[in-house]
Amino acid sequence: MNDLIPVVNKLQDVFNSIGSDTIDLPQIIVVGSQSSGKSSVLENIVQRDFLPRGNGIVTRRPLVLQLVNIHDSDDENNEEYGEFLHSPNKKFTDFSEIRKEIETETARVAGQNKGISRSPIHLKIRSPKVLNLTLVDLPGLTKIPVGDQPTDIEKQTRNLILDYITKPNSLILAVSPANVDLVNSESLKLAKQVDPEGKRTIGVLTKLDLMDAGTNALEVLTGRVLPLKLGFIGVVNRSQQDITSSKPMNEALKSELDFFKNHPAYKNIASRCGTPFLARTLNNILMNHIRERLPEMKARINSLITQTHQELLSYGDPTLEEKADRGVVILKILTKFSTDYVSSIDGTIIDVSTKELCGGARIYYTFNNVYGAALESISPCSDLTIQDIRTAIRNSTGPKPSLFVPEIAFELLVKPQVRLLEPPSQRCVERVYEELIKICHNCGSLELSRYPRLHAKIIEIVSDLLRERLAPTSEYVKSLISIESAYINTNHPDFIGGGAAISEIIRRNEKKRREFEKLNRRTNNISSNSQSNGPVKDDGQDTASLPEIHKDSSSSSTGSRDFSFQNGNASRDSFLTYFFGSGNKNDRTIIPDQSTHVRSGTYSKSEMDIAELEKKLDNISTEDNSSLTEREEMETQLIKSLITSYFNIVRKTIQDLVPKTVMHLLVNYSKDNVQIRLVEGLYKEELFSELLQEDENLTSERQKCKTMLEVYRKAFEIMNEAM
Repeated sequence: MNDLIPVVNKLQDVFNSIGSDTIDLPQIIVVGSQSSGKSSVLENIVQRDFLPRGNGIVTRRPLVLQLVNIHDSDDENNEEYGEFLHSPNKKFTDFSEIRKEIETETARVAGQNKGISRSPIHLKIRSPKVLNLTLVDLPGLTKIPVGDQPTDIEKQTRNLILDYITKPNSLILAVSPANVDLVNSESLKLAKQVDPEGKRTIGVLTKLDLMDAGTNALEVLTGRVLPLKLGFIGVVNRSQQDITSSKPMNEALKSELDFFKNHPAYKNIASRCGTPFLARTLNNILMNHIRERLPEMKARINSLITQTHQELLSYGDPTLEEKADRGVVILKILTKFSTDYVSSIDGTIIDVSTKELCGGARIYYTFNNVYGAALESISPCSDLTIQDIRTAIRNSTGPKPSLFVPEIAFELLVKPQVRLLEPPSQRCVERVYEELIKICHNCGSLELSRYPRLHAKIIEIVSDLLRERLAPTSEYVKSLISIESAYINTNHPDFIGGGAAISEIIRRNEKKRREFEKLNRRTNNISSNSQSNGPVKDDGQDTASLPEIHKDSSSSSTGSRDFSFQNGNASRDSFLTYFFGSGNKNDRTIIPDQSTHVRSGTYSKSEMDIAELEKKLDNISTEDNSSLTEREEMETQLIKSLITSYFNIVRKTIQDLVPKTVMHLLVNYSKDNVQIRLVEGLYKEELFSELLQEDENLTSERQKCKTMLEVYRKAFEIMNEAM
């Protein structure tokens, strides 16, 4: 049992050597308000003056104090000395030097402005006068910042103390002055917060000799006021006068013993009071606590050994490249990368995501959803106004009057519309290229991450491969659009054709005519009934006719310019003949004589001067739609129907061909050639050393992991020896 505390001290030394507190080691945490006497308690236990003293907050860094009893040890002459973790090879036999070293080390880390630091100071004192103990002295609790102390000094101190006493393996030594009401004890308040049942809290009452005459703390020491499982222990520290006069420690302990033996209230419990009893009690409590926690600590360390070993394996063996052929290692990595790249595109990769689209699924989404929606959003007659159509028709006839709708006008208008399909098609190529780049970046394995230079070279080569294929793919897609524009195939089986388009226009106009006549008759009937009580006569004749194909808006003449279909007698053949001609010269006589129109119309020189005519010619392309003649309106409707039909055919073709082109020239090509390119570019013996240089951070992490594994194994051996 007496060896358990040294075992914990050894464990503490092992973990302190790497600055790690992974394991919650059993230790006693000394907590108390400022000037509560906790520093004097520690000095009485050690029986030496070694702690800094002064006004305000003096302990500004945690002091981890290991007390090692060297009685009957191999130390020559049982010499008392102290040693610090930050100065392992230096022994401090003069305890005043220990005080100075604590002050210097505190100022070095915590500064001179009375601030505190979480970085602990580790001090080991070997002496035949002490019992084996591990104590942690923390800064005293304070309420109000004094002098140049930080404004949040209370919060800083409280949080620091809570960090230590919250650990379940820590025992709490709550120091409270007896001349202050116990209900105001800050140390007991914090202890109760983390240990509400009082199972690991030891109460210490100081300054019993300073209580008012006629008062005592007997009820507190006997556990009647605040029950603690480990009880309360009363001590009497040296007064300030004793410290100033350098009263020997053995005399101070004798005076303490006399106080308890002679005090009328404490003489019956004198054997359970005083610093020697406190030291023995703490030694026994700590040993029992260690014995209870040791199996759990051993299991924890064993678990950490397993976890750390697995982590170390994940970093790889740094001597692998020295043992094996480096070329084999590189070839293995290149093959793995190529396989992952192809599998990501094909959707056969093992660790495929279930949270979001990735790899080839994103390419399919681009083809089916993004690209398809982009094409559907384009209107067949986008950016094509009626004036554009009318101007194209007029320009296609040249100086001659048109006998029918010129075919060249249709071609002139439909080609720019077909070229509207090129921008979304090119964007589709770019999106697939971006997805392939993303797949390339996501294919890195854990082994590949060890070699950042090799990884960067792989990304560079694959990116170059994709970039090389981007231009030919984009050019081919551009060629597809150009091919569709090069030859307007009006013989396509899905093309509506001129006859069908005209029939549709006639059908729509006939429907509008009937609706107009029906509305007109209804209006006439209502008007007749309102003027006469006689019956409404219906002569059975439908005098309404189709809209005139060509009519001069400035003349009501019914001469040769007035051409219309009366009472539905005009057949579809006559309508087609009007637009496209029949090949007979006689048929052309149905076309109005436009030269007569010019000679007798509103453009007569006698009514409008030459300047006005020239001005009208300059602005003719911006005329209002209302100036359309009936023939021009019919021609415009016909051209729009033909453009819509042909555009839909081309759009359907392009929507099918572009994804196939991208898959063949970009996606499948990269899949087939990625491994070949990687091997050609990187499988070179002169590059092996450079490519297999490990990441510095990874090397550092591996070394840290290896050190931790050694520490855990050493700690496990220490615990095995103790058990």
